[in-house]
Amino acid sequence: MLASTLLVFLLLVVVLLIATAAMSLKIIPQNFAGIVERLGKYRTTLTPGPHLIVPFLDRVKYRVDQREQVVSFPPQGVITEDNLTVEIDTVILYTVNNPVSATYEIVNYIEGIHQLTTTTLRNIIGGMTLEHALTSRDQINRTLSAELDAATGRWGIKVSRVELKSIDPPPTIIDAMEKQMRAERDKRAAILTAEGERQSAILSAEGQKQAAILRAEGDKQSAILTAEGEKQAAILTAQGEGRAIETVFQAIHDGNPDQKLLSYQYLQTLPKIAQGHNASTWIIPAEVTAALSSIGNVVGSIPTDGGGSRKRVDLDEPVGDAEGHSSEDTSAAVAEALRAAKAAESPLSTPDEDPGPPQV
Repeated sequence: MLASTLLVFLLLVVVLLIATAAMSLKIIPQNFAGIVERLGKYRTTLTPGPHLIVPFLDRVKYRVDQREQVVSFPPQGVITEDNLTVEIDTVILYTVNNPVSATYEIVNYIEGIHQLTTTTLRNIIGGMTLEHALTSRDQINRTLSAELDAATGRWGIKVSRVELKSIDPPPTIIDAMEKQMRAERDKRAAILTAEGERQSAILSAEGQKQAAILRAEGDKQSAILTAEGEKQAAILTAQGEGRAIETVFQAIHDGNPDQKLLSYQYLQTLPKIAQGHNASTWIIPAEVTAALSSIGNVVGSIPTDGGGSRKRVDLDEPVGDAEGHSSEDTSAAVAEALRAAKAAESPLSTPDEDPGPPQV
């Protein structure tokens, strides 16, 4: 009986020792902090690792997670400066820097952050229009983060970042905004189309201008070249005519003609007058009588030597000395001249075929 009692007592002592050891040994995980209270009063903060505390007097009241945490708050209605209600979702990233302050300075720091976020967001959005709020998320995030960090500093909380997940205007505003955006897109499309047509017209006009300039330049060069060609042709023609006149003039002076020969040549041109289209009407100059009277003296008075030069003047290229004509050639030429003069005189003096007085 006594042995059984001692055995039970020993077992109880062993169990008590094990329970005491278990209550004395505390292991704190990494990035956690243990708040130790002794008889209801804060005593110390346990860092990560194993620790021994006084059993039955000390206890780890709170384990505070010091890792960066993310909390998402439900949508909340906010009124803008232009009296439009929008629903805004927020996401907060925070870290507990002081576990003691986070434990004893506020009952629920998560709820405190939520309420501060709501009030601060209403103050910020209340000073903005809807369009400004939709396009200023970065500004809102920075302002809200600075305000929350300053307010939660005494709680041992560090707000590292604040993000707006969404800003949802009312359905009617969304529809109006979509219509506005469609109108803006149509406006931009019309502007771009007009700009394209304008650029196309400008380029076309520039091309036509350049083409007209090039055509004008081509016409100018063509006219210049044509004028140069005509000029050269006229110069060459004039030079040729001048050389021909010089040659004829030189030949006349070389032959030393007299008045009788000139009258004979004058009479030779009369048959050519009758070959025209108006051959029925002749205009006979007054010098014809003098020319006819001088022909009668040709037979007996043509000299064998006219006295003129027998050597031509060198105009274009050297010309050899011409030999003198024989007297037989001169007599043949005189006889031919007499026959031509009689043939030219007969149409004017035949009494049987009198055509009547010439028309002057």
